[in-house]
Amino acid sequence: MAVNIPGLTAVIAFYVIILATGIWAAWKSRKEEKACTGTRSEIAMVGGRNLKFIIGTLTTSATYIGGGYINGIAEMLYSPEGGLLWTQIPLGYAFGLICASLFFVKPMRSNNYLTMIDPFQEKYGKKAGSIMFIPALLGSLLWAGAILAALGSTMSVILDLRPSVCIILSTCVVVVYTLLGGLYSVAYTDVIQLIFMIICMWICVPFAMVNKATENIAYTALNEVYQTPWIGKVDLEHLGRWLDDLLFLTLGSIPWQEYFQRVFSMTSVSQAKMTSYCAAVFCIFLAIPSALVGAVAASTDWNKTSYGLPAPFERGESGMILPIVLQYLCPAYVSVIGIGAIAAAVMSSADSALLSSSSMFANNIYKNILRKKASDRELLWVIRVSVVVFGTVASGLAFCSNSVYGLWFVSGELVYAIVFPQLICVLFIPNMNAYGSVAGFLVGLVMRLLAGEPFLNIAAVIQYPWYKIINGNPIQLFPFKTLTMLMALAVTVAVSYLTRFLSFHNPLHEKRKAYDVNRSHNVTSTPQGEITSVSERVNNQISFTNSVSE
Repeated sequence: MAVNIPGLTAVIAFYVIILATGIWAAWKSRKEEKACTGTRSEIAMVGGRNLKFIIGTLTTSATYIGGGYINGIAEMLYSPEGGLLWTQIPLGYAFGLICASLFFVKPMRSNNYLTMIDPFQEKYGKKAGSIMFIPALLGSLLWAGAILAALGSTMSVILDLRPSVCIILSTCVVVVYTLLGGLYSVAYTDVIQLIFMIICMWICVPFAMVNKATENIAYTALNEVYQTPWIGKVDLEHLGRWLDDLLFLTLGSIPWQEYFQRVFSMTSVSQAKMTSYCAAVFCIFLAIPSALVGAVAASTDWNKTSYGLPAPFERGESGMILPIVLQYLCPAYVSVIGIGAIAAAVMSSADSALLSSSSMFANNIYKNILRKKASDRELLWVIRVSVVVFGTVASGLAFCSNSVYGLWFVSGELVYAIVFPQLICVLFIPNMNAYGSVAGFLVGLVMRLLAGEPFLNIAAVIQYPWYKIINGNPIQLFPFKTLTMLMALAVTVAVSYLTRFLSFHNPLHEKRKAYDVNRSHNVTSTPQGEITSVSERVNNQISFTNSVSE
């Protein structure tokens, strides 16, 4: 099969438009530097906190609605083990944005933070607080890898190009315009990309639905024609897992630097809240075409298409069901339009992940720990180099992924189990300390790993109630993700208060405190205002040592 030259030409034209938009936004950011009191690095990270409402709404929506989102919805709805009732991503993300707006936007935006890690370093100290950078970074890079893998699979099916070529090309375009303009380039290209997504997806869906090989999806929703009904079902024994996934998607979608970077960039708290509410609506709206594609795939007799049998599910190609539908159920020119939708979705999220990771590293690791006296110019270059490095890592992860939905879930679970409970503690619970934070971090990580992960071939050491093996795959039916998050939260609070209690009731602490008071009295009673002889210092030290030993 030869390379689809018209399709390749259309994709290149789309990339040129995106790159041109990024360059224009970079020029705009240069103008903003003259009118803004912030430094160049701050403008790169948060756009001078001057992002307008419409731009903020569209860039927030585009960040959530990535390639993993639209591909993952189609994959999950098509899968016989899934269906519509198990496709909780749209509701979870919408609820998450609403919860974030109600509870998290005000304490984060009103303190003028630059990154999500700032409140941790402010409360625990720069070194202890930086530990949250690790799961946040891993989550962002895994997420970027998932959405780049979605683009690679799409282009390989429709354009007959190697996935690696598509991933590398897309990563290079994203890296270039992110380097040039920082948040402004990311935000304005997100606007173009979201518009492309909306138009292209809604153009493709009607053609797939009227294909002769496809049964009416209203009929197949509840009737087994070519596979199990695509509406899906939730058995009573699976209810705990269903609720666990919904809570995971809702609460786990909040503690992301990609989201808070938009919050920090808005002109006010009220505007940041409104952008979140509007983005929640977009999450529901743009899930509809992907869900329809999944329903069409489940209602298709693939033997009547050039794809043939066995079906995509039987070939293990459920993760590529969206591009397969575009290629085999739509006219050639329509499938090319579909590529534009996937590419737009991928780039709109990939650029956010790279800029967010780079901002956290530059501000919270390099500036606060490695080079405290780093100049603004140096910091700006650190952001740029980090974008290149993290882009390379994300594209490497994309080569290793065989399931968009699986890689997407792994990144989210890492953030849900570790970062979310820590964010709750640092924002809303007083008297937290670094000891509790580290303890909660370790408990969340260890408990999640011990529960097993089939996608990473990690066996379950802890088999919670109702543990089963279904179709050869081990399944935890107990809501263990939420339990892990709650355990990490409880340990963080308990250890923080325990260590605080011990520090104030330690006999050594009391003796040291009494010694300090006595020493202060002696110092102030000296005519010169200080201890004047070496012998006095030695005698005081001996006296303190003896009192402690007693």
